[in-house]
Amino acid sequence: MYTLILIITIQLLYVPMLTLRTISMVKNLKLFTALFGFLETLMYIFGLAIVLSGEKSILEMIVYAAGFSMGLVVGIYIEQKLAIGYLCLNVNINQSNEEMVSVLRVQGYGVTVYEGEGKNGKRKSLEILTKRKCENELIKLVHFYEPTAFIVAYEPKTFKGGYLTTIMKKQTNIKLVGKKIIDVNSNNIGFIKKSILEIKKESKELGKNWR
Repeated sequence: MYTLILIITIQLLYVPMLTLRTISMVKNLKLFTALFGFLETLMYIFGLAIVLSGEKSILEMIVYAAGFSMGLVVGIYIEQKLAIGYLCLNVNINQSNEEMVSVLRVQGYGVTVYEGEGKNGKRKSLEILTKRKCENELIKLVHFYEPTAFIVAYEPKTFKGGYLTTIMKKQTNIKLVGKKIIDVNSNNIGFIKKSILEIKKESKELGKNWR
């Protein structure tokens, strides 16, 4: 019984580590990718060693697979809680809604308004940039003003240009250390100090996205 509980526990740790490693890799968090990759491999070896050593019990193998499945559920939950990254919503409405656009901008969303031609005539198209963790709140806000709005959401991979990009870069790369302002990407700081700053930056990136 102890062995079965240990196998499940290891799998519940292993799969979330895999999830966190994948998230960190996609989001270019290099140091955390390496850390979670190390822990993931460690958990994998421990779990496999327990199952394949001794009598090679069928029950232990089934529990190993069940633990993996449960770990996937936990991993999905962690990914949803972190919700790292940004989302772009394309909102199509029948006519201009200056009040909604104004409220969205006051709330801190980046909004660009276009005019297009639909099946039933001219329509307004809003391109809205937001953090992934704010997606549900944004959609609720849009539906409050425009219940019939057509919404398409996608995750942008690259940012270049625009005032929001400038703000995000400043928030990400510039760090206050003591009484000095340091650019994390600068080549003028030592390797160890740069690594420490990157760890702090990546920790903050993960931490601030945990709701």
